[in-house]
Amino acid sequence: MSIEVRGLTKAFGPVSAVTDLTFQAAPGTVTGFLGPNGAGKTTTMRMMLGLVAPTSGTATIDGKRYADLARPSATVGAVLDGSGFHPAHTALRHLRIYSRMGGYGKARALRVAELTGVSAFAGRATRTLSTGMRQRLNLATALLGDPHVLLLDEPGNGLDPEGIAWMRTFLRDLAAEGRTILISSHVLGEIEQTADRIVVIHQGRLIATGPISELYGKTAVLVRSPQAERLRSHLMVPTEVLGPDTLRIHDMTTAQVATAAADHGIALHEITPERPTLEQAFLNLTGDHR
Repeated sequence: MSIEVRGLTKAFGPVSAVTDLTFQAAPGTVTGFLGPNGAGKTTTMRMMLGLVAPTSGTATIDGKRYADLARPSATVGAVLDGSGFHPAHTALRHLRIYSRMGGYGKARALRVAELTGVSAFAGRATRTLSTGMRQRLNLATALLGDPHVLLLDEPGNGLDPEGIAWMRTFLRDLAAEGRTILISSHVLGEIEQTADRIVVIHQGRLIATGPISELYGKTAVLVRSPQAERLRSHLMVPTEVLGPDTLRIHDMTTAQVATAAADHGIALHEITPERPTLEQAFLNLTGDHR
């Protein structure tokens, strides 16, 4: 089941939160949904779930609006900012209540508690839970209907490093089962390791989308050689001199640089491909649109 956003627009009075936004998230993939604070990510997700009515455009899941799905919670699981936990309920009681409301039974509540690590604190009142525990409980609640689609807004917030690593593997495994996962996060290093595709928005408008590998831009090659200046003189591409024996060469692959050095009998002591991090690519993209 795919997510399709077409021409989605939302204005709050004179303020345009989202403008003519179009993108797709496909089954079997994790799609990272990125943008600066206030870019419109949460508003977009809320429109997907029917919590905010769009001014124009559509957001559909498997070709249907959320409100038109036969069993919404069995199709879409969502973790949005904030939580609706009764402070006196235990984590397990919370899951059992929501499982009963969805018609999934007690066994399903126990199963998702086990899958998400909630079973370790199932007997604790929700008011005593840490932020990371609440995130696990939110995710467990979203999974009660065994949904094909997951919409996750900052799901790693509050998790410790072990929890973040667990979340990464867990989401990758869910995608491998053919589920569609859209995840919004400010932890770009984690998105870089988790997502297959990226959607970047700024001030409510789409500025980039595609496979994560395509967003890095051009790579460079770092070379260390005792004949660095001689190598530079033979290259017809932009080259930075970083030191007496070190160059950064643009618009060539490592194989092309190695071949050029060999053709001219130039010794190489080190040759390393360089590419921007997702954070650098993100800042470049959003900076260009400020």
